Amino acid sequence: MEKARVTHEKLDAVFDDIITGRGVHRSKHELRIDQADVTDHFRAALKRHGYLPTSVGEVEVQPGERVPAFFIKDSTAYFGWVFWEKFTQWKLRKLWGSVVRNKKGDWAIQLPPNKPTTIYANSDLKIEMDVEHPGELY
Repeated sequence: MEKARVTHEKLDAVFDDIITGRGVHRSKHELRIDQADVTDHFRAALKRHGYLPTSVGEVEVQPGERVPAFFIKDSTAYFGWVFWEKFTQWKLRKLWGSVVRNKKGDWAIQLPPNKPTTIYANSDLKIEMDVEHPGELY
């Protein structure tokens, strides 16, 4: 049986849904079709949607705000948010936290602002969040 041929138009439509979250839960997305790596095509789709390469430290976000961003590793895209996590009234930390959670219910992947790790963020889509309950981001 012949495999269905994936066109650039179909791939763009799937990536558009992943990036915007339309009809798709943005979480962990494999960027391979059969043996083909489509990571570069996904990066181009991110750019079309205003997600630009940056680092957590470079994203301008204040406590009580969050910015959507994707982290790409080994042909897998992870969706998450750049935000400030509050520990106490005086202790906050900025991070990118993945929507994917670990067994403890914490962010499976966390990226700090002092590492030059590339993420793809869209600061134009910055929204408010409850800094007291960052686990309710999703």
